Amino acid sequence: MTTRRIEVLDLLRGIAIVGTLGTNIWIFTDPGGPADVVKALGQPGTVETFLRFLTNGKFLALLTLLFGVGLELQYRSAARRGVPWPGWYLWRAGLLFVEGLIHYLLIFEFDVLMGYALTSIIVAYLIGRSDRAVKAWMITVGAVFVVLIGLLTLGMLAGQASTGGASEPSTLFTDGTYPQQVAARIEMIGLYRIEIVLIVPMGIVLFLLGSRLMRAGVFEDSARGTALRRKLMVVGLAVALPLNLLTAFAGPGWFLVDRYLLPPLVALGLLGLVATLARRATGAPGVLRRGLTNVGRTALSSYIFQNLVASVLCYGWGLGLAASLDGLRPWWVVAAWAGICALFMTLSTLWLRRFERGPVETLWQWAYLVPQGRSKRSDKMVEVSTKR
Repeated sequence: MTTRRIEVLDLLRGIAIVGTLGTNIWIFTDPGGPADVVKALGQPGTVETFLRFLTNGKFLALLTLLFGVGLELQYRSAARRGVPWPGWYLWRAGLLFVEGLIHYLLIFEFDVLMGYALTSIIVAYLIGRSDRAVKAWMITVGAVFVVLIGLLTLGMLAGQASTGGASEPSTLFTDGTYPQQVAARIEMIGLYRIEIVLIVPMGIVLFLLGSRLMRAGVFEDSARGTALRRKLMVVGLAVALPLNLLTAFAGPGWFLVDRYLLPPLVALGLLGLVATLARRATGAPGVLRRGLTNVGRTALSSYIFQNLVASVLCYGWGLGLAASLDGLRPWWVVAAWAGICALFMTLSTLWLRRFERGPVETLWQWAYLVPQGRSKRSDKMVEVSTKR
């Protein structure tokens, strides 16, 4: 791994994190909270529908691809050191699941870390298998996922499914206390965590795809890497993106296609585009690129804390801006997203001037290494033995 390639990964990860907030910010700023998460989707001609389209699902998929790249790097590291795989990686996945559970209970209903943790356990046993076996898994799981999305979409369309409904709007997020919100997450964990049923199969395909793209040289300065990135941009931006725009305005019945089926293809195009532009960039990175790269280096901290900041700004137990500024939608939502992104680009830059990792990453690394005292010494003995 060259330093430049690592910087590209950090840049992509930073873009994925701020893009994920671009989806979540519509939840935080809705006075009805997560209960009205797709209330404005599919309303033809609305500016908000278009603004949601720009981020919905795409950066979740990009982040998922990058998790696959990270898993590939962990696998390579274990292979170089001659240590068993998946070995201690399963402990990493367990920590990620616990971290996601805490994030879900205390901060945000639609945490993705729990789903990533479950996915990584499955993929850890697949990533080292032959290309033929991995391809078979990707095709099989991908086909099941597409059929599932198709059947659910047909059901939503046939039943004229609408997330708006006629029920009374929830006041939990405008008038409720913080403990009441936590209690609601515990009570409704089955409903709020149902997305994992879709994230895990999608994640298996995208984790494995991210790993194989890495092996195929998608980040390399080579003719092969350039050609691969160009193909990704054609598929994602020239084909999938226009289709995704149509589904964004097609109505709530197309919500699942609009969030889970087309966005992963668009994410491939984004990956190819950002990697290409990063390769062509000359000179020192500007303020924006440095900020995004630093967010990528502190991705876990930024993901968790930006959701916490959005909660404080929007919910009734905080500043309550979701209710007081609702008449200024959608523009105040865009301003809130931009402000939070600027804040964390600044904070991550200042933090990394003094520390190697973000605060959550540091705590996570400690929790990962503490139980490995004996294992680490054994790994060193294996490395010495291998060199001899």
